[in-house]
Amino acid sequence: MTTAQRVPVGLVTGAFGADGELRVRWLGDGPQTLLDAATVWLAREESDPLPRRHSVRAADVLGGDEVRMHVAGLRDRSSAEACKSCLVLIDTARLEPLGDDEYYWHQLVGCRVDSTEGETLGTVTSLWETGSHDVLVVERAPTRVSEGGDSKPYLIPTAREFVTEIDLEARRVVVHVIPGLLEE
Repeated sequence: MTTAQRVPVGLVTGAFGADGELRVRWLGDGPQTLLDAATVWLAREESDPLPRRHSVRAADVLGGDEVRMHVAGLRDRSSAEACKSCLVLIDTARLEPLGDDEYYWHQLVGCRVDSTEGETLGTVTSLWETGSHDVLVVERAPTRVSEGGDSKPYLIPTAREFVTEIDLEARRVVVHVIPGLLEE
């Protein structure tokens, strides 16, 4: 039996009110995935082997980048506060289909990053949301660690001028390296 793949779509920032409701900061482009969820899992980390499943009773936008979420099983403020810093996960099968040339972050994490010249730069470990373009955080390949031992990740904007190809089947992202892109 295989388990469903789950991805984080929110982060619990605290309790809302006295009835066990959660304040959840959404991860990604907006709150809709959280608002549409019928079931969520709460976990301390993405790889948590025993995330807690909860039915969603209600969810609405609080303002800013947060959603108020009432889930089954949390009855008071202290039970909600105990969930602070938990990730809110959903099954990937529940994600809305995307258009051409659109990708969920979880699809890019773990992809090898190559330059257009064929050099392996590293592996995508996470993404950052910056406002204009998301940024790939790329752990340097062993051959790209500087002689001084500097292994700080590359930060590569997802703008089309830099990311020229994404091949999910091959788990590969190709970037056009311009002078200064890989410098600190």
